[in-house]
Amino acid sequence: MARKVAPLSDAQCRAAKPLNKEYKLFDGNGLYLLVKVNGSRIWRYKYTKPDGREGLTSFGHYPGITLAMARKQRDEARLLLLQGRDPIQQKLVTRRDAENARRTFEAVALNWHREMSRKWTPQYSGDVLVRLRDYLFPVLGHRAIAELDTSDLLVPVEMAKKRGTYTVARRLQQYMQCIMRDAKRARLIDSNPALDLVGAVKPQKVTHRPALSPQELPELLARIDAYRGNEITRIAVLLKLHMFVRSSELRFARWHEIDFDRALWEIPDTRKAIPGVRFSTRGTKMVGDIHLVPLSPQVLALLKRLKAISGRQTLLFPGEREASRPMSENTINKALRIMGYDTRTELCGHGFRTMACSALVESGLWSPEAIERQMSHRERNSVRAAYIHKAEFIEQRRLIMDWWSNYLDANRGGQVSPYDFARRQGGRSCG
Repeated sequence: MARKVAPLSDAQCRAAKPLNKEYKLFDGNGLYLLVKVNGSRIWRYKYTKPDGREGLTSFGHYPGITLAMARKQRDEARLLLLQGRDPIQQKLVTRRDAENARRTFEAVALNWHREMSRKWTPQYSGDVLVRLRDYLFPVLGHRAIAELDTSDLLVPVEMAKKRGTYTVARRLQQYMQCIMRDAKRARLIDSNPALDLVGAVKPQKVTHRPALSPQELPELLARIDAYRGNEITRIAVLLKLHMFVRSSELRFARWHEIDFDRALWEIPDTRKAIPGVRFSTRGTKMVGDIHLVPLSPQVLALLKRLKAISGRQTLLFPGEREASRPMSENTINKALRIMGYDTRTELCGHGFRTMACSALVESGLWSPEAIERQMSHRERNSVRAAYIHKAEFIEQRRLIMDWWSNYLDANRGGQVSPYDFARRQGGRSCG
């Protein structure tokens, strides 16, 4: 039977002085004040753990922790023991929960982004950060990561789906799976609730961008010639048709990228940002590479006309209101609508790429590798890519771009098929 101990008083605690060796002042039920040689006084609690082993924990220093406060902690510890819980383990759990409560989703996400950015290009890193800030942080950023469950993570995904941005929704799902995985590895959470988001974004039916058939080329060229809008816009439409580059590649083009002497446009993978213009760092999608666009005589003539208009600016296509900003992303499609095309069902700017690619393949003149390279498509087969990624096929691509511009000119006098035009020129296959 445990020996009864007279409870301590505040006066006894205050009067406790250091001796030549440490000693204990007992308050009862396992609580005592340890007086050390250096004069510090520490509250200790000795107890028996639920598994029968001896346990010892500290409540802090006196007088910061008063006698009443120490007794309160002892009573709370005894209550835990009655419930079969170890006070030391509970203290660790409480401390971890408090730390986790301070670890918000935004803090963990930014740490994940910082680590991953070492592997990403600056452009891709910027794109990911924009999506985090636009879609995830407003909804989840302030929340403690430990309290988030699958239903919480589903909210921004559903919001993106309602906006019709299914690609963004799918990317958000991927980001959250990675962020929560990092949190689990750091022991901030016990399980990854983002894993249950699988299937939340169903694959969407691919909708191909509208494009014209070869039979409709003469009418398109006639409508472009008849266009009476802004001359820079008309040249932009013609250049996009002749060079079939992506919209961002053309829209953010800088004059220093154009080499008139070599008849070559070098599109970098990343460009210098334009203040206040989203995604202005975008270059070619071929990350870590420069996309080369040989310039046909027709394109060179168009560029010289354009240079007389915008050559004093940095951008080939400065905006109408601010020359330091590029033309609107809707400029080319708006011009096509003015020409009478429905850009949702008949023809859009991106459709020029489809038209050019189809004609080049149908001609039978060019190797698939050269066409794909000029389209700036990445080789999907990683093994094959390792062998051909250095091959530029540049001389064949010069022939390709000249042939395409000549083919467009040939259709001004009436429709001619790519195959017939290739035979008419006496071209031979390069496949």
